[in-house]
Amino acid sequence: MADLILVLDEGTTSTRAILFDLAGRVQGTAQKDLTQHYPRPGWVEHDAAEIWERTLACAQELVTRAGVDRIACIGITNQRETVVAWDRTTLEPLSRAIVWQDRRTARFCEELKDAGHEEAVQDATGLLLDPYFSGTKMRWLIDNEPGVADAARAGRLAFGTVESWLVARLSGGAHLTDASNASRTMLLALDGQGFDDGLCDLLGVPAGTLGEVTDTQGRLAETSPDHFGRAIPITGLVGDQQSATIGQGCFAPGETKATYGTGAFILANNGTALPRSQHRLLGTVLYQQDGTRTYAIEGSVFVAGSLVQWLRDSLGIIGSAAETEALARSVEDSGEVVIVPALAGLGAPHWRAEARGVIAGLSFNSGKPQIARAALEAMAHQTHDLAEAFAADGAHWKTLRIDGGMSVNNWMAQDLANMLQLAVERPDFVETTALGAAIAASVGAGLHPDLPSAAKAMRGGLTVFEPDMEQDIRGARLARWRRALSAA
Repeated sequence: MADLILVLDEGTTSTRAILFDLAGRVQGTAQKDLTQHYPRPGWVEHDAAEIWERTLACAQELVTRAGVDRIACIGITNQRETVVAWDRTTLEPLSRAIVWQDRRTARFCEELKDAGHEEAVQDATGLLLDPYFSGTKMRWLIDNEPGVADAARAGRLAFGTVESWLVARLSGGAHLTDASNASRTMLLALDGQGFDDGLCDLLGVPAGTLGEVTDTQGRLAETSPDHFGRAIPITGLVGDQQSATIGQGCFAPGETKATYGTGAFILANNGTALPRSQHRLLGTVLYQQDGTRTYAIEGSVFVAGSLVQWLRDSLGIIGSAAETEALARSVEDSGEVVIVPALAGLGAPHWRAEARGVIAGLSFNSGKPQIARAALEAMAHQTHDLAEAFAADGAHWKTLRIDGGMSVNNWMAQDLANMLQLAVERPDFVETTALGAAIAASVGAGLHPDLPSAAKAMRGGLTVFEPDMEQDIRGARLARWRRALSAA
């Protein structure tokens, strides 16, 4: 009996395959790290061939373990905005993938702003002119990678985000992208069916290099029998942050989630109304079914868990991410140390690509505990900035549902509640990105009737953190944060 959903979870630092049953229980996992390439300051790249090979290996391991006849469908969720260029004929990559964190197109974005294009781009796409998004990365590849330019002239070039790349390889050539990922390219009008010719012309991306824009759930493609021994339908495609929003069950307008992984991403369901922000938040497609879109308002923070990784790998201050909670609890406060983690510029609501990280307030009293605590405090400070922007746009948070790898840190979860003055809810299963893809794929395969029903069947329990910080302490921390932020 085909009763398992295979999810391919394409993160920034690793690729995973996860098997879910119809009650949302994990029945198997396989994971491989992805190599991070930093050829220049501000540049971040992945090997697209490595993404494919390691993803396929993880998937084949689980299919072999479970038996191919038990796999009902495949769902894919992915790091958004990362761009892959490949040859339509050979399906071979034409360059390294440019990762969402990459800032190399900052000058091009500034030129577009100076030419007065940002307001029109934001009105059409819900996005700001920033190197974060995919379109300017595509233009850079055409301008700077000879193999990409040659393929474009020959009509063989395909551009896509990571889910699009994997579908092409899994299916043997299908070129499509779901609406949630397409809405992150700066090439899709939020109310347009396909990629917009005017936006493509503005950014210099040939429209013919882009895939068909599809629903997030449905029978979207199927795998070549060569990979798993039989064809398996691909029934769910959704960008990672939209997927986590689905996994958190945020189906009513106003329901909000925050995912703390490599970066931090807050999405509030906006229903079927086109999202419009006056405070530099983003509008995005949350999901699409039968051509109808549900939208979200989003705030994107570029550095969250990657700050802890940097403390571990580059500075050697900690030996593992798990140490940060004990270090934070070992001192009464951070000793006035404040970290502004602008290691890849500042995202929402500031959008300053040129900003750089700051560690302020150091003294002879500062040591590992203070720096580790300041790193965790930075998560609440950045989230508080976003909460103010959402509120200014009329989208006040009543609670916040958190997930992602960092959310297992109880100290950080409590600190979020304290700084936001809100109840913070954390599900027992914090990998809601993968769960959301399973929920979407289950609906696409007809295993559940709709997304709310699937979420009700597949989500588990939760823990609630209530605020308990004195207001004078909270106010002093926010004041120090604002001073440090101005230095970034």
